[in-house]
Amino acid sequence: MLNQFVPSVSSRRVLLATSLVCALSASWSAHAQSPAPTALKEITYLLPAPSNLPAFGPWMIAQAKGYYEKEGLKVTFVAGRGGVDVAKQVGAGNAVIGGAIGDTPIIARAQGIPVKAVAVLGSGSLTQLVSHKEEKIESPRELKGKTVTVLAYTDTTYYALLGMLSKVGLTKNDVNIQAAGPTGVWQQFTDKKATAMAGVPDWTVSAMEAGAQVDILPSDVYFKSMAQAILASDETIQKNPQLIQKLVSATLKGMKDIMLDPKAATSVYVSQVPSYKGKEAQIQKTFELYNKYVYAQQKVPGMMDESRLSDLQKFYVSNAIVQKEAPLKDLYTNQFIGK
Repeated sequence: MLNQFVPSVSSRRVLLATSLVCALSASWSAHAQSPAPTALKEITYLLPAPSNLPAFGPWMIAQAKGYYEKEGLKVTFVAGRGGVDVAKQVGAGNAVIGGAIGDTPIIARAQGIPVKAVAVLGSGSLTQLVSHKEEKIESPRELKGKTVTVLAYTDTTYYALLGMLSKVGLTKNDVNIQAAGPTGVWQQFTDKKATAMAGVPDWTVSAMEAGAQVDILPSDVYFKSMAQAILASDETIQKNPQLIQKLVSATLKGMKDIMLDPKAATSVYVSQVPSYKGKEAQIQKTFELYNKYVYAQQKVPGMMDESRLSDLQKFYVSNAIVQKEAPLKDLYTNQFIGK
């Protein structure tokens, strides 16, 4: 009786083959139905200088920690020739996103370039007045007749210096201002060929590493220039706001990491920019200066301060850097901030 319930050898082989076919069919069906991996959207992110500068720490950390990739983006950083050049390229559609300074749109709009700042990385100024400690410079007023280095006469460090001088009744004619380039600006200062420099944290740390004993006077005390910014064109903001949102969000995460833990951020940064291996202390000090003078006290990370921008534009017009004021809403948008 039991034999009728026991399949023959040949029957068992048929059953096994049938099972294998069914299993393979199910596997192929599941594979065919599962979605293919989504390709990352390739983006060219134009920066005003080489991306390996510590100033671009937020961007490099966002890249290293996969923040852009998590947004579905494959970002390639390309160096432009300063913030205004970046604005021109972004405005012309050669790059969808770029880095500059928060006041760059003031200059760009005056030249007919349709770009806005879509985020500002910090509430402070990128520029500080750095002097030799023994000079005991406590006010820009004490720079009269002395030599001060800046990057270039068309750079925001120069404009920030002019702004500081104007607040104490001095002009460019009262000070010997030397445009020394990205290396000379701090090297000439370090060699004591200049009493002070209008510099960014990167240069300050370079001077300190070279032996300079410095005092740092934030330009905000006298003149509220701006931090670094993210720029996008009017057209991209209108037609592809989702892309701008992703780029802004990822980059601001990199800045927040530096603010939260400069030491941990340094390790991540050096993994992304290995040329600084062995110089971790220098990078950490640079990040700490950015936290103290640039990033700190921004109530909402990335948000533009409209009143600050308005005052800054008035200064640009009064000093004939631009011909006339543009509507403030043409210079920035906060629509991508706090989301």
